[in-house]
Amino acid sequence: MALVSAKEMLEKAHAGHYAVGQFNINNLEWTKMILLAAQETNSPVILGVSEGAGKYMTGYKTVADMVKAMIDEMGITVPVALHLDHGSYEGAKKCIEAGFSSVMFDGSHYPFEENVEKSKEIIALAHSQGISVECEVGAIGGEEDGVIGGGEVADPEECAKIAALGVDMLAAGIGNIHGKYPENWKGLNFDVLAEIQAKTNGKPLVLHGGSGIPTDMIKKAISLGVSKINVNTECQLVFADATRKYIEAGKDLEGKGFDPRKLLAPGCNAIKELVIDKIKEFGSDNQA
Repeated sequence: MALVSAKEMLEKAHAGHYAVGQFNINNLEWTKMILLAAQETNSPVILGVSEGAGKYMTGYKTVADMVKAMIDEMGITVPVALHLDHGSYEGAKKCIEAGFSSVMFDGSHYPFEENVEKSKEIIALAHSQGISVECEVGAIGGEEDGVIGGGEVADPEECAKIAALGVDMLAAGIGNIHGKYPENWKGLNFDVLAEIQAKTNGKPLVLHGGSGIPTDMIKKAISLGVSKINVNTECQLVFADATRKYIEAGKDLEGKGFDPRKLLAPGCNAIKELVIDKIKEFGSDNQA
């Protein structure tokens, strides 16, 4: 099955009151485990690629070609979107060229009018090739691959203006942050979320920093229009934890335990289990 735009899967999620997970990929193993989890649960899935991860994997064309080949070789039949996460203006253009099926242009750090103009250009270019677009208003707190946000709550009026450009999904800051949530975190601002949804006429909304948000908040956010939830940090944490346990138990010294396929297996299996849990929590299982 070929890569698909995220537009249809998110519109279905919005209408069905569930959310599709975006799980960030960093290499072949992560991609494989996320695809297996989606296929096993019969769930649509979005593979997120940050600009840093794209560079790490030697470029966007390498990533797109790898993902397409894996879908084919693994016999994946569920809808899969390959999405640029927190893309710059140039990065979004490169991913459109490289064969991604979805891009995010994050213009939240520009003055608002410039964000609108650049968003408009990316939307026109992407839509001309059937590629879905995500834009951002307000900033997601924390740091991800060098993109630092102060966690500003989005202005619902600005959200309405960006939504009117024809964007397919909108990321709006509502107190969410990348990375681990601090103990004194105030939680998500549901009043602002409800207002944004009302002013954007039911546009699918995106919750960044989906790692570590309590289930009741996730469910409430979905009920208020969140149709895409991004998860990255939790995958990294379970991968690191399982790998550490394997090495601390001396498994890498037994037989051929140092073989990368064996060394990476516990961490990879932990990612697959986590993704299955998240898919079920978001309600996208059996929605492919």
